[in-house]
Amino acid sequence: YEPTWRSLDARPLPAWFDEAKFGVFIHWGVFSVPSFGSEWFWWYWQKEKREPYVNFMKANYPPDFSYEDFGPLFTAEFFDPNQWADILKASGAKYVVLTSKHHEGFTLWGSKYSWNWNAVDVGPKRDLVAELAASVRNRTDLHFGLYHSLFEWFNPLFLEDAANVFKTRKFPTSKSLPELYEIVTKYQPEIIWSDGSGNAPDTYWNSTGFLAWLYNDSPVRDSVVTNDRWGVGSICTHGGFYTCSDRYNPGHLLPHKWENCMTIDRRSWGYRRDAQLGDYLTIEDLVKQLVETVSCGGNLLMNIGPTHDGRIAVIFEERLRQMGTWLEVNGEAIYGTKPWRAQNDSLAPEVWYTFSPKGTVNAIFLNWPVSGTLELGEPQAKPGETQVKLAGYNELLKWVALGEKGLIIALPQLTPKQLPCQWGWTLQLTAVN
Repeated sequence: YEPTWRSLDARPLPAWFDEAKFGVFIHWGVFSVPSFGSEWFWWYWQKEKREPYVNFMKANYPPDFSYEDFGPLFTAEFFDPNQWADILKASGAKYVVLTSKHHEGFTLWGSKYSWNWNAVDVGPKRDLVAELAASVRNRTDLHFGLYHSLFEWFNPLFLEDAANVFKTRKFPTSKSLPELYEIVTKYQPEIIWSDGSGNAPDTYWNSTGFLAWLYNDSPVRDSVVTNDRWGVGSICTHGGFYTCSDRYNPGHLLPHKWENCMTIDRRSWGYRRDAQLGDYLTIEDLVKQLVETVSCGGNLLMNIGPTHDGRIAVIFEERLRQMGTWLEVNGEAIYGTKPWRAQNDSLAPEVWYTFSPKGTVNAIFLNWPVSGTLELGEPQAKPGETQVKLAGYNELLKWVALGEKGLIIALPQLTPKQLPCQWGWTLQLTAVN
């Protein structure tokens, strides 16, 4: 591959990524110490001087307390990478993306380009990236990925380059790019999830040069996937899969592979001690996001924010395990599927379709009808051939064709305890046009 977008964009996306469908995002860093408001705490407090953040610091910390003083308080004493890996495995996710470095510049590995502002020198005194990578690889079949922020809010070199309208390139050449080469060589992540253009173009970041190395010469050149956040103007246009915007869920089929990255906590990517129960998406919300996203050809990347001491809060653990329970029954309608000719149903808009390579059309419905029958407007049945099954239930279901197109399906009469799962169900239709 040449270091041009035209050449790089022609690289086929490794097949594993589309087949995986579901991943877990982990936002963890020094922002997990104040764990107030948002992972953008430093920026909102120091740069924008937002009132809630300024007041929070006034009320709780001495007047000369700096953001850097949070570093030693990022302790991770309860961080058990094996436990994290087991929770990730139980979620049914097929990949995980950890923030190796957010916009604050603190690296979760002992980077030689981030002296005294990394997890080995300060705080936990541990290489958190190495530990999680080892546990994920030893205990699960998940693909291990890393998020990396190109820019850093308050790095003097970046601020100097920005003041020069990015005509100088001190920051990318001495900090950002060396870090990227370092994490790829050291940890061999299968996803590089780039973020944070800092309003600079991809030429400033030399994104195409880095990606050409990644695809041609790096230790992960055959399996690695990348996103589309490589400088101003690249999002939703260049790179491997498109993210387009945070919480992107278009509701229709896209011509290019895409990912919906979203958060269980509606308001923040990092952990918030002040979050209320209503701030967290319910499992019904999350199953709906997964089903809509996959039926439209996307992957779902669902974010959790661990605590400063290294715990995955029990509400996040519960949501992850619930998703895994649902996928145990309905996974065939998600993993390795392709979009069908219709994404959701014309008569029943709460029904979403996927297509399994074996020829099964999966109709996933999110509300169990009170009538006990489900009317579908899209499938064309073949009399005497079409069969309808409910995932997790053994007997074939009875159905009647609705003219040229569509059918009415009689659902089994089951008590709540007899239902194969909760929160959403899959009808598996075989031999339909």
